[in-house]
Amino acid sequence: MFGYVTPCRMEMKIKDHEKFKAYYCGLCNSIKNDFGNLPRLTLNYDMTFLAVLLDSLSEDKYNFIKFKCLIHPFKNKIMLKNNKALDYAAFCNVTLAYYKLMDDVQDNKTMRSKIYSIFLKTYLPKTELSYTDVMEYTKEKLLLLNTLETNHMNKDTYEQLSIDEQLSIDELSHVFADLTGFIISFYYKDSSFKEDLYWLGYNLGKWIYIIDAYDDLEEDIKSNSFNAINSLLNTDNLDYKSFSVLIKPRIDFILATCASLCLEHLNNLPLIKNEDILCNILELGLMEKMDKVFNNETIDNLKGVEDKNGKSL
Repeated sequence: MFGYVTPCRMEMKIKDHEKFKAYYCGLCNSIKNDFGNLPRLTLNYDMTFLAVLLDSLSEDKYNFIKFKCLIHPFKNKIMLKNNKALDYAAFCNVTLAYYKLMDDVQDNKTMRSKIYSIFLKTYLPKTELSYTDVMEYTKEKLLLLNTLETNHMNKDTYEQLSIDEQLSIDELSHVFADLTGFIISFYYKDSSFKEDLYWLGYNLGKWIYIIDAYDDLEEDIKSNSFNAINSLLNTDNLDYKSFSVLIKPRIDFILATCASLCLEHLNNLPLIKNEDILCNILELGLMEKMDKVFNNETIDNLKGVEDKNGKSL
């Protein structure tokens, strides 16, 4: 469910691209310093966006340093260091990864997810006390989401539910959308712009949940796994090819609307820095990712940035 929020590299200035990479490397370093080396494997671009967004509202100066990465030992890289927004993003990264693994264990009973979750759990006690509300809210919402998805796992079960119990795609995605809004706005919970941060996060969370479901649609239909789009909208049990053609315009409309609302709320924020990076991601990056998912194409929009495993794309 993570890793969809990325810049549009082809439309990004070189200085902004280097700055985004510096946040990415800084997030990796913050995870190492705050939690340990193993949790660095959970690093993803969505949390890099979170760090860039939250830091854009801070008057703190950039603190860039050069360093040698273990993965690229012969090349100097630039990293943002000693940044509070990065530390918060590191916490969110590890917390969401852990509860997502627990969700995978519940859904698929996979031994791999269970082993990873056991190891990752040992790092969570390192969380700052000021962030425990976020951890509890994350646990509560992802548990609720898992329960709702389980109740709508297959169409036979879904049809047995009462009308009041049956959910629309908007209602089901609301849980993850609300969680994302809470996480993004919590950092500035006493600010005058908290509401715009919440709704930016809400629409982004809804966008992530739905595009992830569409991206996994073919595989989930083949494996008979839960998929929000298939379970709630494929009432005629169509095959993937027929159903995807039918549902694509509706999904495209929902995603485009969410992206537009994200940008609208971004424009309401008193940004101090990183405006070009944030606009690139929300105005172009989200749309480019939609094109990639809809057309099943490979887009090299992050050349020079590492993937989730630390390899250059």
